[in-house]
Amino acid sequence: MNEFLELEEKIVRVLKTVFDPEIPVDIYELGLIYNIDINDGNVIIEMTLTAPNCPAADFILEDVKQKVEAVEGVKSVEIKLVFEPEWSKDRMSEEALLELGYL
Repeated sequence: MNEFLELEEKIVRVLKTVFDPEIPVDIYELGLIYNIDINDGNVIIEMTLTAPNCPAADFILEDVKQKVEAVEGVKSVEIKLVFEPEWSKDRMSEEALLELGYL
């Protein structure tokens, strides 16, 4: 496996350990991660929240930043918080839909 894919896989693995405190599903399976861009160890994560006024926003963003920065091979992390396209449950994985009782 090439280094880029290996690093992306490690990043996804740590993103799956970040939870919105109000929802028992990780942010990756919830579909809150829109894009992961890796360039020479510099990571830009484009993500959203379930709601623009999410009370746990600071906690979630800091958790993402700290965990991704700790991944071996990552030099820097920038998080771009976006609200377009707006998040909906259609972005959730089948696993998340099952966990939350939608399936």
